Amino acid sequence: MDQIRLNVPLLRKRVPNLTAAARSVGLRPATVSNLCTGKIPIERAEVRTLIALATIAECSLDELILRGHGGEMIETGIKVVDFFAPLVSRGINGFVARPGMGQLVLLAEMFKRLSDKGYETVFLLSTNADPGVSDVIEVASNVCNNVEEVYNHILKIGQNQEVALATDRSLVLNGELYTLYDRLHKKGIELITTFLVDPRGDAVDEEEPFGPLESLWQFDADLASRRMYPSVNPIQSTSVIIEDSQLEPSHNLLLQRARKLLRRYRELRFLVNAVGFEKLPFLDMQVYMRGERLEAYLTQPFFVAESFTNKPGEYVKLQDTLRDVQQIIDGALDDIDATEFSYIGKLHI
Repeated sequence: MDQIRLNVPLLRKRVPNLTAAARSVGLRPATVSNLCTGKIPIERAEVRTLIALATIAECSLDELILRGHGGEMIETGIKVVDFFAPLVSRGINGFVARPGMGQLVLLAEMFKRLSDKGYETVFLLSTNADPGVSDVIEVASNVCNNVEEVYNHILKIGQNQEVALATDRSLVLNGELYTLYDRLHKKGIELITTFLVDPRGDAVDEEEPFGPLESLWQFDADLASRRMYPSVNPIQSTSVIIEDSQLEPSHNLLLQRARKLLRRYRELRFLVNAVGFEKLPFLDMQVYMRGERLEAYLTQPFFVAESFTNKPGEYVKLQDTLRDVQQIIDGALDDIDATEFSYIGKLHI
């Protein structure tokens, strides 16, 4: 049976300010955002919601609802990304983080890895750039100062070159990003994978921080405070790759088990901090320790940080990540201390 999903590119093109448009017809922006990212399956959407979206996009329901799969997954070799919220090829992918959580380092690392895969990496420098953007500038193939420079550079590259473009989310809010896409589309250029960042952290407190996204990586303050990087929240982050059921069944099943384990582990952390580990029932102790190992395993040395960490960067194939997570969840590694899982690549066990 075909998967069905919203025609998000059409919504972007027809309704640049989706938040305001949704409110104008009585829709909650959060509901629309969740439908676009796949957090709410389209099968669960109310008919009136779909009709309202078709109305503001000035399209038919057949145009609004697509059948079949969306964009394909790009394997990055970053464990927490590939396993919990895969990067979507030729989609718009967003980071939601407060300053100091490492989002720009993760972006720089993704640029480095995509460059190794043959992508042209383009960074559009914001007028209010955060000092941390220097990490991205160092690895970008090209740094542009305005949208026109981006347009001319991508146009020069041509139709057959995959491009990774990173920019500030302000281009979404003012509609310039979608205008850029439209201009490039008219020239036959569509091979663009986009990253949206919010260096000032404004998006964290907003109901719909970016508009429709293919992947959203939510950063976690608790992980960042404990210096567990990349501090991507494995429970809150999401991707249409998952929501459209494009994962292998074994990956999807393991993903659900891992999220369940980490949710319970996070609940138990509060109890441990309050009453101590020894007061937990045996089964909860087991869950806690496995959650602790999995959380540690999701940290990873980055290539762009080698000069700071003195650790070589690690690329972990998805199949290795799946195997390792399976062993951790099943308890095959219960006799190994959690510290042994921190900042490694794949397990050599």
